[in-house]
Amino acid sequence: MKYLPPLNYIRSFEASARHLSFTKAAEELRMTQAAVSGHVRALEQFIGRPLFYRAPRSLTLTEVASAYLPALQRALAQIDVATGQVQTVRHRKEVTIACPASLATNWLPERLRAYRAENPEVEVTVHATIWAEAIEQIVDLRIIPRHISQSVVGESLCEEHLVMVCCPDFMTGPDAMRVPADVLKKGLIHILGRQELWECFADHHAIPDLPNVQGLKTDSSNVALEMAIAGLGCAVTLASLAEVHLQRRLLVEPFPSKIASGWGYELRQGELSPTRASEKLTQFLLKRS
Repeated sequence: MKYLPPLNYIRSFEASARHLSFTKAAEELRMTQAAVSGHVRALEQFIGRPLFYRAPRSLTLTEVASAYLPALQRALAQIDVATGQVQTVRHRKEVTIACPASLATNWLPERLRAYRAENPEVEVTVHATIWAEAIEQIVDLRIIPRHISQSVVGESLCEEHLVMVCCPDFMTGPDAMRVPADVLKKGLIHILGRQELWECFADHHAIPDLPNVQGLKTDSSNVALEMAIAGLGCAVTLASLAEVHLQRRLLVEPFPSKIASGWGYELRQGELSPTRASEKLTQFLLKRS
């Protein structure tokens, strides 16, 4: 078989040609407009011919594209039929979800427990991702970190706020913390690459130079929380990551304050065909966020 272009390129071209819009194609495919446009350009490079005449606010098919499109649409339809014949994917009672490792450790388990209580027949597989790994081809759902300045591609799951946490012992005895500035007496736990966490806390409570105070350092939010549980200092982290530790009283939030983090999460579909189970889990997570 001759070397073929990636299916994503073909899907992006087909949707763009049908809508004559990269933006509408991106909405349909649950991708970014930049991703769809990039796929189409890559396909043009692959075949060595332009597929669209691009104007500032419009797309027009080239003659090559007009001839190419019907054959691709027939091929995609055949793939859809063939896949439906050999798989029962729309009826399978399993869901595969990918989300950041820290969220999979702290936020997701309690929600999956509640989901499984209502849907005990559904098998759930969790892929804990560390970086932005390209695993959308093997999952039903993906939880993606998103800065508030970025547009939502899937469903907005939640917007995060920050919490400063410490072990319960820091709140008792003669050296107990009474005011936010008392974190200086207990020590700071810094998460490498996330200097803005302590900066936000310091700005909110008007504590000058707090972010520059030396302390323990780690490259992991989970490790920072474990250090705080062990009484090694105070940590600032996303509320979702500290949630389970606060519920179990392993940590306390001595000075509750909803400090905006600028970050949140969104829920996107993976490339597996949607199922009743994945659709139910989507709605469940949106309600429980």
